[in-house]
Amino acid sequence: MGIYDTLNEQQKEAVLHTEGPLLVLAGAGSGKTRVLTHRVAYLIEEAGINPWNILAITFTNKAAGEMRERVDKLVEFGAESVWVSTFHSMCVRILRRHIGLLGYDTNFTIYDSDDQKTMMRDVCKLLKVDTKVYKERALMAAVSHAKEELVTPQEFRRRAEGDFGRQKIAEVYEEYEKQLRANNALDFDDLLVKTVQLFQTQAEVLEYYQERFRYIMVDEYQDTNTVQFELVRLLASKYRNLCVVGDDDQSIYKFRGANIKNILDFEQVFEDARTIKLEQNYRSTGHILNAANAVISHNVGRKDKTLWTANGEGERLMLRQFDTAYDEAEFIVDDIRNNVNRGDCSYQNHAILYRTNAQSRMFEEKFVAENIPYKIVGGINFYARREIKDLLCYLKTVDNGQDDLAVRRIVNVPKRGIGLTSINRVQEYASMRGIGFYEALRAVDLIPGIGRGASKLESFVALIEHFKTDAKDMTVSKLMEEIIEETGYIESLKAEGEEEAEARIENIDELISKIVAYEETCEEMHEPVTLSGFLAEVALVADIDSMDVSKDYVVLMTLHSAKGLEFPHVYLAGMEDGIFPSYMTITSEDPGDLEEERRLCYVGITRAEKNLTLTCARRRMIRGETQYNRMSRFLNEIPPGLVSTGAKIEKKAEELPVKTAHQQAKQAFQTKLYAAKKPARQFGTPSGGKLAYEVGDRVRHGKFGEGTVKAIVEGGRDYEVTVDFGERGTKKMFAAFAKLQKI
Repeated sequence: MGIYDTLNEQQKEAVLHTEGPLLVLAGAGSGKTRVLTHRVAYLIEEAGINPWNILAITFTNKAAGEMRERVDKLVEFGAESVWVSTFHSMCVRILRRHIGLLGYDTNFTIYDSDDQKTMMRDVCKLLKVDTKVYKERALMAAVSHAKEELVTPQEFRRRAEGDFGRQKIAEVYEEYEKQLRANNALDFDDLLVKTVQLFQTQAEVLEYYQERFRYIMVDEYQDTNTVQFELVRLLASKYRNLCVVGDDDQSIYKFRGANIKNILDFEQVFEDARTIKLEQNYRSTGHILNAANAVISHNVGRKDKTLWTANGEGERLMLRQFDTAYDEAEFIVDDIRNNVNRGDCSYQNHAILYRTNAQSRMFEEKFVAENIPYKIVGGINFYARREIKDLLCYLKTVDNGQDDLAVRRIVNVPKRGIGLTSINRVQEYASMRGIGFYEALRAVDLIPGIGRGASKLESFVALIEHFKTDAKDMTVSKLMEEIIEETGYIESLKAEGEEEAEARIENIDELISKIVAYEETCEEMHEPVTLSGFLAEVALVADIDSMDVSKDYVVLMTLHSAKGLEFPHVYLAGMEDGIFPSYMTITSEDPGDLEEERRLCYVGITRAEKNLTLTCARRRMIRGETQYNRMSRFLNEIPPGLVSTGAKIEKKAEELPVKTAHQQAKQAFQTKLYAAKKPARQFGTPSGGKLAYEVGDRVRHGKFGEGTVKAIVEGGRDYEVTVDFGERGTKKMFAAFAKLQKI
């Protein structure tokens, strides 16, 4: 049994129970990935199951990669035949083979959220929808929710009878679907919906995959929505060897459609299901777990379990209340710097978690001033950047000429003198004839009133056709390089300004590296390298997959992004009623909303391995207004014996007459530090604390270029520098942020 002896009793029980439905309730840090990977190994090596018949489903590419790696280490032979995949990747693979049965071409495009927004805008324009009344985001959310619940446009319309607002949404939903189909495109929800439709309507296809996947395992089951549940149910309905692993206490994605009932009602759906609880935590100390247990015990809609650990009690949680959010950020950043300076740990051992993205700004400014490396997870997605979207649209157009959004985006990128009038005429012609935009371009000489634009459009079509021919014999990376070269894309970026272009060119280099990595992975897995395959992989990348554990930086992220991660030192910032739990949650009539928010708090607490610091501010600037907040009710749910409050940082209220964001920033500039700490490090500042430049000196700024220093004012924290940048105007800036270099 060897490798299985390292498991605890409950883990071993879950590994050895191979037949029939199994629910593994895995508390935070209880080794669920370990259970899943050992279960795969046991099925292959001890139970004699063909690896080809095993499917393991996760939620992120990162989790799938980790599981694949660990299975490969445990299983000597056949591990590569096990399907380890995210829901969406699995569906893409199935649809690439069989979507023709639903009337689509197999080289369909996958639309990301940006593409969906563009299409929804087009639909609203076409249907003359008043977007002041029906916001595009709300329409997208309504369509997405309908798909998650497997409600077709026709069914949606039927349910909307008698409700004018819902009927308008039904009209939008129908047109949105029609446009997607015309573009031979699927959005993220469609990947799951179309796979379910395929299984519901094509008995032979369903039977093939039921035979193929006789043993199915699903990770993070508490995050599944209705369509994912139906997909798993259909696949498992023949052999019923379904093992789901999850934790109802970590169900935090209701806003994305996650249905907590899938895990709470598992034993009702599968009456003969076995349930095993994993309650021993290997990640955190006793005090951290006792705090998490105390908070989550206030929830009613949950399965009873209590985390425990053999790690010892550890240090008590640190709780700090500050007067302002500025003080809070200052304390956390100083604490991180002190930890690293003591040599106890590195920057990457620290994570700051918060409820909303807007809370990151104050921390960012402090990190920049202190010259501490940091990374925001969940900021601008690499693939949403302009230059990356442009080049991917070239690839999409070469791969699937029916994708109107992609073609329209690049028809005049780089600029070819093709005006909006010409583009609109082509669009009108395409709509009248019921054909795609690219198809209309190929018959541009037949479009009335196109005039001199025809020759430019013909050259564009000739260019795309040339790329299509080359794509048959070229690798994806070579094709990308050819597109960049022949379109003159980089030259056009440089024409916009050297400094701006530099960062964008670095991003393009990173895209080419990504393509090469994809090609190498395909070769290792003995899978074909295809343009469609690469575009599908790019479409399925999640924000969290961008975390690079080899880099040393402090991680900043929302609590939602932090799920599944762990750090030695965790700071939960903004623990105030109105922020966490949010004001909307507090005022909601649905008690389930507060329970979801409490689960989010439980997730935050259980990310910490050694030290957990909880912080809040008496007042905080939100949307330009000062709000006075009480401590979060979740803090009151933690037993006092687990918490060390330390010396609070007190200031007299009259010292801080904060009215506006501007006044707060100005006061922060003028006041001396409360507890004497070293001044912010200035870029190019000598040891004496003076700046490396004076009034009258010429300096260079990263964004504004060269300028002349007109004034320098010394403040308690930093120097305020006024610089005349000529045509770009005169700017006032703090020296620590400006990073001015003397020329």
